[in-house]
Amino acid sequence: MAKQVRIGLVGYQFMGKAHSNAYRQLHRFFPELGVEPVLKALCGRSEEKVKAAAEKFGFESYETDYRKLVERDDIDIIDIVTPGDTHVEIAIAAAKAGKMVFCEKPLASSVDKVQQMCDAVNAAGVRNATCFNYRGVPAIKLAKQMIQDGVLGKIYHWRSVYLQDWILDPNFPIVWRLQGDIAGSGSHGDLVAHSIDLAHYLVGDITEVSGMMDTFIKQRPILAESDDRLGGKASDQMGDVTVDDSSIFLARFAGGAVGTFEATRLAAGRKNHNKFEINGSKGSIVFNMERMNELEYYNHDDPTELKGFRTIQTTDGSHPYTGNYWPVGHIIGYEHTFINLIHDMLQAWTTGAEFHPDFNDGLKCQRVLDAVKASSDDRAWKSI
Repeated sequence: MAKQVRIGLVGYQFMGKAHSNAYRQLHRFFPELGVEPVLKALCGRSEEKVKAAAEKFGFESYETDYRKLVERDDIDIIDIVTPGDTHVEIAIAAAKAGKMVFCEKPLASSVDKVQQMCDAVNAAGVRNATCFNYRGVPAIKLAKQMIQDGVLGKIYHWRSVYLQDWILDPNFPIVWRLQGDIAGSGSHGDLVAHSIDLAHYLVGDITEVSGMMDTFIKQRPILAESDDRLGGKASDQMGDVTVDDSSIFLARFAGGAVGTFEATRLAAGRKNHNKFEINGSKGSIVFNMERMNELEYYNHDDPTELKGFRTIQTTDGSHPYTGNYWPVGHIIGYEHTFINLIHDMLQAWTTGAEFHPDFNDGLKCQRVLDAVKASSDDRAWKSI
């Protein structure tokens, strides 16, 4: 009989839906894991909304105060998917209550705040994880294995772009993701944080950066319901946008590679264009999240007449995770990145093995985020 692990989830919007679905599906696709998540309680500020969400997502109960949630003795894991300004206090409270903590990225808005979270879980001795869900993409797992096996040789270049366009309309109102005191940053923390983590995961530590961050649409309509973080009807009043629209930076890696990073939410026509290319002495790989079941690979040792990028369909049972889903060629999607990451997390936590990405990985990412911001402010290279 599968061991039950009891989930207390704080937050119920986009990420709340993604995490809830992953917990519900995990045991169905990975029964051999021997762990079955139980959706014990959902937490949110509005009783009416959180009650409806709890019923919709399949939670047994709900709370309107995270302090009550973390003190419950029928909860094993506190999963935090709220806006970034609340992560620190919830994570610290959960750690002090002896709960395992799983938190969305970025962990907080500064290195000092993330360090507080790391100190809390370390002091309490509780397991912890950061939700960099793209580590759960089969093609990215394959890329990791190829690099470890030396297929690409010595790595010379990393280049990534993460492009969206959902705030391109200047009349789009100021939601919480456009407010620095809540979100911490714009495309920088929302998007490029993912690219930084993947670069750390695949290429290695970043040691130095030089960046620039810009806000192009500096004012937007204020929501008529000013306290509604989730959106609402825009008013006739205008307010200042206090996060970046664009983040671009150069980087040097500890292993000698160099990299470029770009992220924006004003790239017309791009929806979730999370793409990277890695060039090595023996070949190259290219990944694009909008074609997440594919990995492009170039082998420099191929005969001249056969040279060119090949497309690997990472849907065969021999590829990471995909043998647990559908027959070859029957693709998986965005939701499965969460299922796969949570599978790895619970597998490690059950066996006592080390798990990444943990809070230390979140801290490593935040150090780069902060250094890029400082570089943009000072117009100078910054060491990590």
